[in-house]
Amino acid sequence: MSYRYHRQYTGSLQAIVFDWAGTTVDFGSRAPILAFMALFEENAVPITEQEARAPMGLEKREHVAALLAMPRIAAEWQKHYDQASTTTDIDRLYHDFIPYQLKSIPRCAQLLPGALETFAEIRTRGYKIGSNTGYARIMLDALLPEASKQGFTPDATVTASDVERGRPYPDMLWKNLMALGVQNIASVVKVDDTPVGIEEGLNAGCWTVGVAISGNEVGLSLEAWSILPTEEQEQYRSKAYEKLAASGAHYVIDSIADLIPVLDDIECRLAIGEKP
Repeated sequence: MSYRYHRQYTGSLQAIVFDWAGTTVDFGSRAPILAFMALFEENAVPITEQEARAPMGLEKREHVAALLAMPRIAAEWQKHYDQASTTTDIDRLYHDFIPYQLKSIPRCAQLLPGALETFAEIRTRGYKIGSNTGYARIMLDALLPEASKQGFTPDATVTASDVERGRPYPDMLWKNLMALGVQNIASVVKVDDTPVGIEEGLNAGCWTVGVAISGNEVGLSLEAWSILPTEEQEQYRSKAYEKLAASGAHYVIDSIADLIPVLDDIECRLAIGEKP
């Protein structure tokens, strides 16, 4: 034959899958950071906010392991405990992390500015809303009622403890799509504030949107961000955009409030047969 059949998806978007902290709630993704810093302080090996943020997006036990593997932290652990950290230490720290996280979640559960308006427009268009997170199920279960009180209840929720492999593997995203009944991965957008969350979306094969200002890459509370001089804001913005773009994100925006024009653009690209 001279021609080969080539199948192209030219339909509309079907689902948007959101991360939680830093993407839909908790401007600056503060809850996990407060918990990790308190945990390591309690264990006599204080860590900086920058160190705590470096593995963000990973499942939280993996996050603990990544922190302990950092050269400075590993050296401080060795110095204080007279031995290198072990798998037993990782398990214990993760177990102890859970109550710290559960305590910080309600204090950092505020929906981001513009989130409800964005969700409303997504609903109007008939898209499904999925969500996933590096939190364990027990942690997300503490957050869901707080989000619901504010008017946000996604159609599907998947946590790192619901699958065998967390980010950057695509398992959480694919589990979302099975729950949502989505047929074609090209009709899906993953929105996340971390490079590993973007990598998850790319590994799944969908469109990806990085959230720069409200998330982990800037890491400031809404109040702290709002009082920064414009010049400093631009410095933070430029650095965050650059990192998320370098991670492979198809689009980078300030926050969830800026998402709808991106969805419009993706719809146009799908209509002419483009794919992620």
